[in-house]
Amino acid sequence: MEIRKILVATDFSDEAYNALFNATQIWAMQECTFYILNVYDEATPLTGTHKVPLMGKKKLEKLQKESVEGLTKISHRITLDTGNENHTYHTISKRGTLATVIPKTVQNLAIDLVVMGNKGKTGAKEIFMGSNTLKVAGSIHQCPLLAIPKGIDYKPQNNIAFVTDYKKGCNAKTLAPLLSVATTTKAPINVMHIASEEKLDAVQISNQKLLEICLKDVEHSFHQVLEFDDKAKVIDSFIETHSITMLAMVYMKRSFMERLLREPVIKDISLYAKSPFLILPMRE
Repeated sequence: MEIRKILVATDFSDEAYNALFNATQIWAMQECTFYILNVYDEATPLTGTHKVPLMGKKKLEKLQKESVEGLTKISHRITLDTGNENHTYHTISKRGTLATVIPKTVQNLAIDLVVMGNKGKTGAKEIFMGSNTLKVAGSIHQCPLLAIPKGIDYKPQNNIAFVTDYKKGCNAKTLAPLLSVATTTKAPINVMHIASEEKLDAVQISNQKLLEICLKDVEHSFHQVLEFDDKAKVIDSFIETHSITMLAMVYMKRSFMERLLREPVIKDISLYAKSPFLILPMRE
């Protein structure tokens, strides 16, 4: 597959613009259509000063106007900042929540990739992943989600880590977006298996072989790391020692990755704070 249609969610924050800018740089050499989406509802705060609090219909009308105006500004800004003739921009303003609007938009427009700026709350259980990012990751099944950490400058993608337990998610359909990113960026894929047991079982051996077949056309390597600490620390250490510039995992309900993302973890681990994080939906 080729990633041609990219949906980028924005709340008009610097983090959201940074995510959009990073995506335009990763796919700089490819013809792409970017759909910039802003979602609002009754709980969305109004910008500017409103001496009289607006309620109900009036507030929604004002929010819609602000949403459309904000999207127009972003579309102009990204066009000026990148000046890339390969890229086309469309804006979408919708009432609702990200977790309901994004899956519908992905389906209606046949989106290949969703991009979000990642704003995890320090100290909360979603320390690494903003709760919105997690909700959206769990609600889209047709395409991957790329979470861009706040405050990171764009770096060329030259080393991807794919973390797997070899239990599921090693088939060609699931891995197609990862292979597309690796081909576009010419980045090798470092397969990282965190081993909690000495030997692989029959299913894991079979999936490892399947994975090797899927990766045959891209540069790749296999790494087995013993689980000497909690998984977040093990991955963090791997990112450091192998100069990883993008992390990728398969999202499945009740999986290792879902548990990892929801684990309360200590504040000083930099996992997901340095590298874009590609979340692949499980596809049979």
